[in-house]
Amino acid sequence: MSDYDMGPDGPRGNPADDKDRTIAIVIYILYLLGFGGALTAVVGVALAHSKTTHDPLWRSHFDYQVRTFWLGLAALVVGGILSLVLIGYLILAWWALWTVIRVVKGLMLAINSEPVDDPQTLWW
Repeated sequence: MSDYDMGPDGPRGNPADDKDRTIAIVIYILYLLGFGGALTAVVGVALAHSKTTHDPLWRSHFDYQVRTFWLGLAALVVGGILSLVLIGYLILAWWALWTVIRVVKGLMLAINSEPVDDPQTLWW
């Protein structure tokens, strides 16, 4: 059993959990809006970094969100630089698809109050 498993009781149901759930959902939405302007993604990662919770369910989401931002930023920078030699456009397309899949997956899990199975994964 990992640190991110909810346990047999499911979601906790207390007000702190509702607040964490709302913040996790808002961060995912900020990431999606980041495609229109990077500022919202920066606000989202700042929120994710600032969240301290002992609930493993929501900790899994915040860890996943932080990792999504920083890995995505690295891919974006590499793709931007390599676009000078055309292969960067493939990397940028992959980054966009990767980001959308991760964010939508996380958003759906958060809406259903389910943890991210492996927030440290490079994939989905």
